[in-house]
Amino acid sequence: MTVFLLAIRVVLRNDVKTAKYLAQIIVMGAQVVGRAFARALRQEFAASQRAAEARGQAGRQSAAASSFTGMTLQEAQQILNISTLKPEEIQKNYEHLFKVNDKAVGGSFYLQSKVVRAKERLDEELSIQQQHQTKPPDQQQQDQQQT
Repeated sequence: MTVFLLAIRVVLRNDVKTAKYLAQIIVMGAQVVGRAFARALRQEFAASQRAAEARGQAGRQSAAASSFTGMTLQEAQQILNISTLKPEEIQKNYEHLFKVNDKAVGGSFYLQSKVVRAKERLDEELSIQQQHQTKPPDQQQQDQQQT
């Protein structure tokens, strides 16, 4: 706020030297803020790259499944009310929620379709986990090096 007041005073006094000084201060301040922003952006990009590498192949496949089904793993778990990926628990909750939301018994087709999509997403995640666990360790290392 004081910079603006100083700028107004400079304009009123028509002092060219002070106006140049004020312009230099504003330009230097913008450069400092710009550099700090660029540095923060680079750090964030590097952190996201490290996180992606840490997730490995299974993480990329899981992200692709989320993109394909339009539903995240967490959302699917919430819909089917499960905390761990156990096939028996998934099937039990799926059958119950599918029957409860059947249109013939006054349920909602929309909710029933969400239950189906959630089960599909969880089945895909189980498939990814099984695929990742059945590969020999040397094959897993080769997959990580290729990506």
